Amino acid sequence: MLSICDNGAAAPCPTSFNMAAHVLRHADELNSKTALSLLGHDHAEDISFGALKSAILGTATGLLNAGLRRGDIVLMRLGNTVDFPISYLACIAVGLIPVPTSSMLTPPEVAKMTAELSPRMILHDGQTALPPVINCPVLTTQDLASFRDLPPAEFDFGDPNRLAYIIYTSGTSGQPRAVCHAHRAIWARQMMQPGWTDLRPSDRLLHAGAFNWTYTLGTGLMDPWSVGATALIPNQGVEIAELHLLIDQHNATILAAAPGVFRKIIASFEQFKPKHLRHGLSAGEKLSDTLRATWHAKTGTHLYEAYGMSECSTFISASPTAPAQPGTLGRPQSGRRVALVDQNGPVPLGTEGTIAVHRDDPGLMLGYFNPPNDTTAKFTPPKLRGDWFLTGDQGVMHPDHSITYAGRADDMMNAGGYRVSPIEVEAALSQFPGIQQIGATDVQVKQDVRVIAAFYTAEADLNIDALQQFATQTLAAYKQPRIFQRLPALPTNPNGKLSRSTLRQNFEASK
Repeated sequence: MLSICDNGAAAPCPTSFNMAAHVLRHADELNSKTALSLLGHDHAEDISFGALKSAILGTATGLLNAGLRRGDIVLMRLGNTVDFPISYLACIAVGLIPVPTSSMLTPPEVAKMTAELSPRMILHDGQTALPPVINCPVLTTQDLASFRDLPPAEFDFGDPNRLAYIIYTSGTSGQPRAVCHAHRAIWARQMMQPGWTDLRPSDRLLHAGAFNWTYTLGTGLMDPWSVGATALIPNQGVEIAELHLLIDQHNATILAAAPGVFRKIIASFEQFKPKHLRHGLSAGEKLSDTLRATWHAKTGTHLYEAYGMSECSTFISASPTAPAQPGTLGRPQSGRRVALVDQNGPVPLGTEGTIAVHRDDPGLMLGYFNPPNDTTAKFTPPKLRGDWFLTGDQGVMHPDHSITYAGRADDMMNAGGYRVSPIEVEAALSQFPGIQQIGATDVQVKQDVRVIAAFYTAEADLNIDALQQFATQTLAAYKQPRIFQRLPALPTNPNGKLSRSTLRQNFEASK
């Protein structure tokens, strides 16, 4: 038998659809219920569903009054404040194309994005980095706040396959790629509810990430609001070690985070039995069986893992009704069609192949954004192998359709839940004076902890402080190496290409 799991096609998305309207579909009936609670050390700021919808549609009116029109691209340079989700949904509500970005990006990184996207407007909080040259209007958070009380805009309904938003990811080319998603992407997320989150209207979901992380935007905000549940987000300044206090203080029923966050939480106490927590949701990087077991032993609750990517969000997962077998990610969600393939197509069960999702998956991206000088189309459709979109990650499918993760086929690094291209890091650091060759990879420094390491050749040891300062100026914090090591030569494969896997293996073997 072949490594194919076909759970049947998902229910079709309505032919007239708007992502923001879907997210806010319960807002009127739940007018006074808390939609969002911003958690501080000793207080919480609550926003009701009614106030949230009003702020979003008022902001949408303000954006249109500022001269934006349907299809215009809006670059979001906002920090971890409520302005982020309000502006994001406001854009989508009226057919604008928001581009949420990490607040950690540097001016050169943002400059590359603006050169590619040619945004019609930038939303800015006054603190996050902007490109050295700005060729469009900039709206501040003060401007955005003043829009919230304006008359509500009308939702722009239309084809669910039209472009809704763009997010950036790192590709194997070494350059972050602009991923174009359709309005139907939120419709596809409904398959995660029975397959991963078990999210209910009565839930209070606490997400440990910042607003501007796509994991937080999706799992932490869009998903709870879509079902009428409450989202809990810690304010800036709340330490990870304090999260277990907020769980009980604010009656959280679900905790969502990257594995590293769960690891840091349980390191801060010997035993913690949360009063209302039903389970935790893990995504962003591989969850180890050791961490899963330790969390359960200390809290009495289970962690459920999901696998996905920027191009298709999560589509393989475990859930309370279908726990993962030891060592596996879980199974493809209901409504998904997933296969393990090689160059000839789906491989036999039990054989390693590349994890792939069917071309008709409603959560699959429209494609990668084309530069503004490309007049052929707004985006390049996904590159397929037959009917399958390849993730670049390897796995093995078992007879029960559970999938064991077998590593990254493309050398992509994963540190703290962020996927980072080694080529991008190498390209940036190769400009440092004295470096002859450089190779980057993620390495394990202790159990379940991986960081980015840069290995270089040079005539003499370089100043590490200067190297780190250079990295700070050219790379976002999550892309910066935590380890720099000089080597006599970098290892290569038989074809003479850099072997990053050998770099990793040699480093880990030496520890």
